Amino acid sequence: MNEEAVLRGRGVAKFRGQGEALVTRQGISFFGGVDPATGIVREGGHELFGRDVTAKVLVFPKGKGSTVGSYVLYQLRKNGHAPAAIINVETEAIIAAGCILAEIPLVDRLDADPTAAIRSGDWVEVDGCAGSVRVRRRDQRR
Repeated sequence: MNEEAVLRGRGVAKFRGQGEALVTRQGISFFGGVDPATGIVREGGHELFGRDVTAKVLVFPKGKGSTVGSYVLYQLRKNGHAPAAIINVETEAIIAAGCILAEIPLVDRLDADPTAAIRSGDWVEVDGCAGSVRVRRRDQRR
């Protein structure tokens, strides 16, 4: 990818957000996997263990686990620790419902695998209305 790229896909939660990317190739379970009081990933063995999702553009393949995960996303918003946006390879109902309730922008089905096209630290703008993602490489931000 060049210094800047625009990826196009499907807008699921029709909101806009931007922030620094936090990328994983592992699925995320918000129920039990992310602390709603702090935004810290606490799932043992997860490659993001100990990382904070607060105000990050969280990029991961898909959600996993209990439907309570939707409510955890809402709790993250209420507690001031929600991600700025979420980008999935393929979104399932748990993440979609949680993002809509919490007003977190959500895009999936991009024209490139976001877990490969985006790196942690890149600056990412997510437009859930248009289904677009603008990525600027960390070393290219101004």
